[in-house]
Amino acid sequence: MVSSVYVKAGERIHELRVTKGYTRDYLANKTNLSTKFLYEIETGKKGFTAEVLYRLSDALDVKCDYILVGKSGEEPCNLYINKILNKYDDYQKKNVLRILELICEIS
Repeated sequence: MVSSVYVKAGERIHELRVTKGYTRDYLANKTNLSTKFLYEIETGKKGFTAEVLYRLSDALDVKCDYILVGKSGEEPCNLYINKILNKYDDYQKKNVLRILELICEIS
């Protein structure tokens, strides 16, 4: 029997994969896992090693603790936004943030 930690982690991996728009085949290739093994992880049928956890967290742009326990210094959405913002210089970042603020105001 697989621990409930793996079941919950598998659910989070699945949710992150879908949110990012990754197919199971794409994430499996990106992490050098078989599609079947990734399916078994996502459905909580199999556990995984620390190395597999690291590869999945790296590919999904989240910290390992988010996958394991659902908490981290930053939520996945914030990590994704920060990754995008880091592509810009300070002036451009301010403009992007102002655009986001305007979107929030009209919503």
